[in-house]
Amino acid sequence: MKIYVDADACPTVIKDILYRAAERKQLELILIANQPLRVPPSRFISARTVSSGFDVADDEIVRLLEAGDLVITADIPLAAEIIEKGGQVLSPRGELFTKENIRGRLNIRDFMDTMRASGVQSGGPPPLNQRDRMQFANHLDRILARA
Repeated sequence: MKIYVDADACPTVIKDILYRAAERKQLELILIANQPLRVPPSRFISARTVSSGFDVADDEIVRLLEAGDLVITADIPLAAEIIEKGGQVLSPRGELFTKENIRGRLNIRDFMDTMRASGVQSGGPPPLNQRDRMQFANHLDRILARA
């Protein structure tokens, strides 16, 4: 199993958890972003910079993914593609996306996009809190224990 990170919007605290997990489990962790990233020196951790553009990083993750790999992203359409390809998806807030819940998440996302397009201000998600970090770490540990 490899772990891919949709790294442009991934919080630093989540990346730090992933760095420690990659070292502990000796798993390959690949961060993919539209801009250069600094990662700790490690034979297990690497960063790839892709050209800027709509969904370029997402497309690279989908291209590299193999069944069973784990992707860290909050991008719902990307999560749906990963699940369809046989991958696992965990959001930085610790939400595990599955075949059972991804369709509903896509519907909510599309509805919110429609609302924003019509001028409704919905605000963004709340800041990442300690509970989110704990939920992420717990789900990650369970996934890695099964690997």
